[in-house]
Amino acid sequence: MNRKKILNEVEELIENYCKDCFLFKFHKEEKGRRYAHRFCISKCTVGEKIKNCGEKLS
Repeated sequence: MNRKKILNEVEELIENYCKDCFLFKFHKEEKGRRYAHRFCISKCTVGEKIKNCGEKLS
């Protein structure tokens, strides 16, 4: 995949799934922004997909 396709895929994932994410909002209110962000990166399936896309860019 080329760089532009990967970036478009990430943008699409964020726009479709992360923009109004209930879990992020919930965790942010209950445990703080850092916990919510860490949850998204390590435990959310969409976050894992985004992370995999980022590894392809490296």
